[in-house]
Amino acid sequence: MFIDHFIHFLTYEKRFSKHTVTAYGHELAVYTDYLQTLDVDAAQMTHRQARAYLAMRLESGLTPASVNRSLAAIRSYYRFLMREGVVTQNPFVLVKALKTSKKLPVTVDKDKLSALLDSAGSFPDSFEGVRDKAVLELLFGTGIRLSELLQIREEHIDFYSGNIRIFGKRNKERLVPMNKSLQALLQYYIDEKIKQYFDNNSSYLIVTKKGKDAYPRLIYDIVTQYLSTISPQQKKSPHVLRHTFATALLDNGADLNAIKELLGHAGLAATQIYTHNSVERLKSIYKQAHPKA
Repeated sequence: MFIDHFIHFLTYEKRFSKHTVTAYGHELAVYTDYLQTLDVDAAQMTHRQARAYLAMRLESGLTPASVNRSLAAIRSYYRFLMREGVVTQNPFVLVKALKTSKKLPVTVDKDKLSALLDSAGSFPDSFEGVRDKAVLELLFGTGIRLSELLQIREEHIDFYSGNIRIFGKRNKERLVPMNKSLQALLQYYIDEKIKQYFDNNSSYLIVTKKGKDAYPRLIYDIVTQYLSTISPQQKKSPHVLRHTFATALLDNGADLNAIKELLGHAGLAATQIYTHNSVERLKSIYKQAHPKA
């Protein structure tokens, strides 16, 4: 019962993304099963049992990063229970997160990506082809997240000012600029969308071939399909385009604080990881070009 209340709290008060809410719900379901095996309730858990639970999750094959996500979910749940007066202490509050190796953001070659987007033969001559190109241009041209892309409505696009109103994490609003070619493409896409005479007339910008609201799997499939034509790398998610956007800006001299604002990061620390990509690129150039490298 309390988990249902917590999920409602995350969804409507904290305004967490659907993905995060689903992930938290899964972690709490696993945790509830563990409590049942111990024959205790959440209020009876001890610090030692909390550590044993996370050790069990690690031994089950989860990566340290996944265990840390589990820890974050349960800590948040206990804070909620304390607020509601259900428990008096959080047994997970002193449990330390596991150390994780920092992974550099995965990107694709921006020149190959630009060539793909600029080639007339890259996309089918159909409504779906125009939509697919709009999806890729939006992700690479603005650096928005997948969840943010799916929330864009047509009224959020200001063609006069050249901005898109984006609603990010915690429903935080920001304005993201569009380049001229993206503006022209979106205007053309919207016109083509009207010509389809869809029955439901979705107000969301990106829709399926039947005019229904787009969904995460559809966007993943679109991105994977087209990136597969220019890159053999395994990871081809929409977030790769976000990373490519940020890295391209940094490589071309953009201010780190400006990139932070464009990406919608709450703090600069999340943005600084892209500086490592630039350093690695410089190292690669140095090794190739310097006679003593």
